[in-house]
Amino acid sequence: MSVSIKDVAARANVSPATVSRALAGGQVSAALRAKVEEAVKATGYRPNLSARRLRSQESQTIGLIVADISNPFFTAVARAVEDEAYKAGLRVILCNTDENPEKEALYLQLMEEERVTGVIFAPTRATVGKLAKRQFNFPMVLIDRAEPGSGQDAVVLDNAGAAALLVEHLRDRGYRRIEGLFGNASTTGVERRLGYEEAMRRFGLTPSARFIPPSIKAAEEEVAGWFKRGPAPEAVIASNGLLLMGVVRALRAAGKSMPDDLAVAGFDNESWTDLIGPGLTVIEQPVATMGRTAMQLLLERLEEPDAPLRKMVLGGRCLTRGSTTGRERP
Repeated sequence: MSVSIKDVAARANVSPATVSRALAGGQVSAALRAKVEEAVKATGYRPNLSARRLRSQESQTIGLIVADISNPFFTAVARAVEDEAYKAGLRVILCNTDENPEKEALYLQLMEEERVTGVIFAPTRATVGKLAKRQFNFPMVLIDRAEPGSGQDAVVLDNAGAAALLVEHLRDRGYRRIEGLFGNASTTGVERRLGYEEAMRRFGLTPSARFIPPSIKAAEEEVAGWFKRGPAPEAVIASNGLLLMGVVRALRAAGKSMPDDLAVAGFDNESWTDLIGPGLTVIEQPVATMGRTAMQLLLERLEEPDAPLRKMVLGGRCLTRGSTTGRERP
């Protein structure tokens, strides 16, 4: 039976990422490095040669390809990934795709040309289904966005479950006509819409959802149309922080308030969400944990290229604020 990096980590009572960092010559204390080396000797572990070759490249670099760096979610992901890469002695090339499959293809080609050690990638719906058909000269971990058969390790939120939490929250506070706005560029929007629709039907409510571009402007225009045409829904769920901001801007432009004219809930506990009006009810994603976990999966994949694929599904939590204060039930 072969010895893996996990066996070494268990023997040294540290994480696999710490073992990888120590073996790669990353920044660890002398005492910790000695502890890992002792565990290597005790277990008879032999570091994977392909991983060692990758680490010997001059670049000592990983690629981080995100969908929209102006979205605070991806800013936070980038920070967490960079922190972990630094600890492992690796540099980061950050690429922003603007949800554009052509830019994704360009940056993936760049990663191959740069012979990076590995890539962490948040792909569009158009690209994620094609990844399994391609062979890359580096391991890849998908973050935030994945689908069955993509052929890559992945770290994602339980998107359907999180959307269902928001529906249940609004329903328990007496709201019945609950609209959903979902980003049309990613698998994340699809999964959140499915969770929303399933929860609405489970509670005997009629789903009413729209796929729109994941931008502030798109949400502003959609909500403005509700108030012009009427009647507006009682509540809305926005599937990311940019759409959520667009909803709030549209309410202000129309002279409307939360929750009297529209109850508002969404995703991403960004710094501004508890400062707007009565505060926004949101799903808080474990963003830093997602970034750290993606980096750990990448390091472990370097050590064990043939290990089974892993998909880590993390839970979010609903932070209740004044934008969804309950109404009397009919």
